[in-house]
Amino acid sequence: MRNIYMGVLGVAALTAGSIGPVFAADWGKYEVEDRRSGYTYAAKETRDIQDDDFENPAMIWVDDGSNLWNQVEGEAGKSCASCHNDADVSMKTAGAEYPKHSAKTGKMQNLEQRINQCREDNMKAKPFKWESSQMLAMTAFVRHQAKDQPVNVKIDGPAAPFFEKGKAFFEERRGQLDMSCKNCHEDNAGNMARANLLSEGQSNGFPTYRLKWQKAGSLHRRFRGCNSNVRATPFGYGSDEYVNLELYVAWRGRGLPVEAPAVRN
Repeated sequence: MRNIYMGVLGVAALTAGSIGPVFAADWGKYEVEDRRSGYTYAAKETRDIQDDDFENPAMIWVDDGSNLWNQVEGEAGKSCASCHNDADVSMKTAGAEYPKHSAKTGKMQNLEQRINQCREDNMKAKPFKWESSQMLAMTAFVRHQAKDQPVNVKIDGPAAPFFEKGKAFFEERRGQLDMSCKNCHEDNAGNMARANLLSEGQSNGFPTYRLKWQKAGSLHRRFRGCNSNVRATPFGYGSDEYVNLELYVAWRGRGLPVEAPAVRN
């Protein structure tokens, strides 16, 4: 099965040159050294939607997140703003720096998990469910405060072993198609897989509004979808495996600007 699928990729590679402008353009901030944002692999019409906040449908989630930021919840009678004040100041770089190592858990912690820790520990409120409208709204709002900030995750010190685990996951073949993340997003970036142009798999635009989904979605939803595509059993939202992978993928896109919420196909 893997040979059949890779054969499809091989045939598609012969037609990749017809894409032309995707490779010829000067992408400015969306290209750093040898790394390119998924923005540069998207159709012009899709890029135009992302570029206009009035057209970008994911901005609805950002607006909802702004309301949640100031909403008092939980037994402590607090909101996010009670501790963090104006998000455009206090969250200016947060969206570019997660996942981070958590001294409390001894593991990597991504932005969704940090939001829920604040809700439980400081607000004494119920955690948001992963992929719920509230979690997507809050994550989109917080990451949006770091828009155009360069992705800058730390991979040394206590984060180092988790980075290595994420790298190993990225390179490990899995599923009935016996494929790894690397097979698509490094070995075949710029080639076609059926009707899809494979990108480098960068994460700087998440949460992302996917036209396929017709809504915003998290990076872990995308991980799960990719695992399903190669006929592998997906891990759970917020699993250690996916948080470690998230760290490695963020490092791969170091220096690229945070675009959240991006628009993709």
